[in-house]
Amino acid sequence: MERESTEGTHPQRTVGIIATGRVQHVGFRACVKRVAYFLTVTGEVMNLPDGTVAIRATAEPAIIDKFLSLLYSCPRAVIRDLKVTDMEFCNFDDFSVVIPEIPV
Repeated sequence: MERESTEGTHPQRTVGIIATGRVQHVGFRACVKRVAYFLTVTGEVMNLPDGTVAIRATAEPAIIDKFLSLLYSCPRAVIRDLKVTDMEFCNFDDFSVVIPEIPV
């Protein structure tokens, strides 16, 4: 699968996304990372204690729109809703899966 380029003159946008539904323990975070890699989106994805998944993503606005639509194609996940919020621009180096630290 070839990566799409986001090079250009359009400003980049950072969004926060909360995915609800059956999105944990179904490979959703790995799928989000693959979609991000394909579209050259940078950011991070992590499970939240309430059963939702949080995503922060940075790319050109049109690429963010495509990213959001492709999340619904993740196999085994059943997304009920994607709550998208514009955030202050954040320049990530890549796209990563964040594993929350478990208190000892």
